[in-house]
Amino acid sequence: MEPVEINAGEYYLRQLRVDDRIDDRHTLAERFGSLDRAGEHVALRANEWETDAGCSWAVCEQLSNTAVGEVAVKSTGELFCWISPHHRGKGIATAAVAAVAGFAFGFLDLETLSCTPCDKAAERVAQKCGFTAGSSHGVWTRLR
Repeated sequence: MEPVEINAGEYYLRQLRVDDRIDDRHTLAERFGSLDRAGEHVALRANEWETDAGCSWAVCEQLSNTAVGEVAVKSTGELFCWISPHHRGKGIATAAVAAVAGFAFGFLDLETLSCTPCDKAAERVAQKCGFTAGSSHGVWTRLR
């Protein structure tokens, strides 16, 4: 599938990039520990788009196009979101997850989304976006 861009209100979702104009590795290095590992992650996400295994986006500030995190959904319906620590607590994850849920249900025609929140803040994001806690291993789900 060709990468799709999404307007998420104050934030803009676009494909992760490493090129002569935009380099998202610097933001991702906070999560992966190095530019090399972040670059490998960008390549993995690009491959997921190409093979229809999943869709992923850099979560960007509208005016600067600077990545502040990442949101992704696999073809299996598993949703993931990560926001850079110094950008957390501003509603960015909620906006990104809500936009991607709409894309997943509308464009990808998925019936169910799942996520595994890693902390209380992530649980609040999931709850605000319509996910409910399940009984198995911390997995939350949302039906179409």
